[in-house]
Amino acid sequence: MSTPALVRASQPLATHAAGGHPALTPMAFVQAIVQAYAQRGLSAEAALQKAQIAPERVALAEARITAMQMEVLSDAAMRELDDEALGWFGRRLPWGSYGMLARASISSASLGLALARWCRHHGLLADDIALELQTHGDTAELAISEQRPLGAMREFCLVSVLRNIHGLASWLIDARLPLLEAGFPFAPPAHADAYTVLFPVAAPTGVRFGADRAHLRFDARFLALPLARDEAALQQMLQRALPLTVRPYRRDRPLAQRVRRLLVADAQSLHTAATLAEQLHLSARSLHRQLKDEGSSLQALKDQVRRERALALLQRTQQPIKRVALACGFASEKSFMRAFRQWTGDTPAQYRRRSNALPE
Repeated sequence: MSTPALVRASQPLATHAAGGHPALTPMAFVQAIVQAYAQRGLSAEAALQKAQIAPERVALAEARITAMQMEVLSDAAMRELDDEALGWFGRRLPWGSYGMLARASISSASLGLALARWCRHHGLLADDIALELQTHGDTAELAISEQRPLGAMREFCLVSVLRNIHGLASWLIDARLPLLEAGFPFAPPAHADAYTVLFPVAAPTGVRFGADRAHLRFDARFLALPLARDEAALQQMLQRALPLTVRPYRRDRPLAQRVRRLLVADAQSLHTAATLAEQLHLSARSLHRQLKDEGSSLQALKDQVRRERALALLQRTQQPIKRVALACGFASEKSFMRAFRQWTGDTPAQYRRRSNALPE
């Protein structure tokens, strides 16, 4: 996926650098990128320098780099080689290819349809592998069938394609898609421990080697989720898309912050779980559950926003109490006064007098 130049050469990227990124990415993936350069008769020296990876360290199989270093290296290599597949396939995927796949999926009504489109359209770009989405009872499976030998690029290719599609799926629903299993058709590599970071699976045996083909399995119910993104969000994401592949997905904003923004933006409305959930592309049940997981609740957020607005209006304006109540989203002055007393122990009039913000 396309991403612009990210890091100045003077900016520290290595282990425990500013930002605290640990070095977990195996050097084997760096070696694969260097090999992609070699296949073109080119040197990877400039790309390694941008990512602050010393050339002599590339040969150290046990060495690791940070996710930020991998992001910068991949960005530089994709641009210089004009190949977003980094040498995995028999033909290049020119700059913007994966962005085109994302645009073909963004108008889908559900995650399942978006992933099905991604799999189908990927086959139009590269016939070296085939992506397939299937359901087996309550489980969905995204699998890769190898149509030709991938050679030394095999591991890097399969890992990257699955990380790419998992990152995109998580971004589309703005929540990390929980995995039940990640499988790979090769023996555990020396850096097998890194796979539990690349593919976080709840079950201890969730990452499986020696599988028939590379695949991800997850709860099929996620396929019915509506997308939480639109074309405008896609345009912004494509300005820096590589984190979806090289880092575990994190929501752009905790849900509580997103709900709070909606409440603040239209404080006079009588917001309900249903109306807010619709704007956030969630069900009301999911809204309540996710807020609970974040240690919050819709009622607590509404009270917080209403209280802050009420205090500000009482301190800074001379609006009648009834108008303050309506401006804070209360249906009546009586309900506002009852809530205000619970928040502060005072009536609105008492608070206004005690605040000394306005002359009596």
